[in-house]
Amino acid sequence: MILYRYLSGPDNESFNHKVTLALNKGWTLAGPPAMAFDPEKGRPIVGQPMLKEVPGVDYAEGVNIADY
Repeated sequence: MILYRYLSGPDNESFNHKVTLALNKGWTLAGPPAMAFDPEKGRPIVGQPMLKEVPGVDYAEGVNIADY
């Protein structure tokens, strides 16, 4: 099974830790990061697509991606 997730949030240390944690759990970057600006809060918002291959497991609707 191949899992996809998109991490997003304010461009800060917390976001960097989310991406770092995912990488250390076996997720890989699935393309370049994205950046937008939130004019209401006056800060950049960033996102990073991630993939993870889980060998020997078939995908089923409703799988909890957080388990991986």
